[in-house]
Amino acid sequence: MLKGIPKILSPELLKILCEMGHGDRLVIGDGNFPAQSMGQRVIRCDGHGVPELLEAILALFPLDSYIDKPVMLMSVMAGDTVQTPIWDEYRNIVARYDGRGAGAVGEIERFAFYEEAKKAYAIIATSESALYANVILQKGVI
Repeated sequence: MLKGIPKILSPELLKILCEMGHGDRLVIGDGNFPAQSMGQRVIRCDGHGVPELLEAILALFPLDSYIDKPVMLMSVMAGDTVQTPIWDEYRNIVARYDGRGAGAVGEIERFAFYEEAKKAYAIIATSESALYANVILQKGVI
């Protein structure tokens, strides 16, 4: 056992977070995200939602300070009427760990998000039921 490590972070996920270097990206996918077909490294976090994982990860994971938007959300498709109140929760979580606050959070079009996800260091598959609840984090330096 280790002290100060959020219990939701498995040894496998901690290993991935340690292996990642500056500029590497981590995707946290909702329950609908095609994690297995997108990523070569997929960590299953079944039974957990994105906000609780985002909170735990950002307690340990520095966001890239050399880019404007180290946190990217999947944009809602044009014409889709889905609401995304979970994004407000993400912005609040990011603001607790990054001095830029919600300004560190941007959006990326759905299919561009998929292309970026394919290049990510790892993808975390969750059971999050909110739609458009996917997020990409870009690692910074300490």
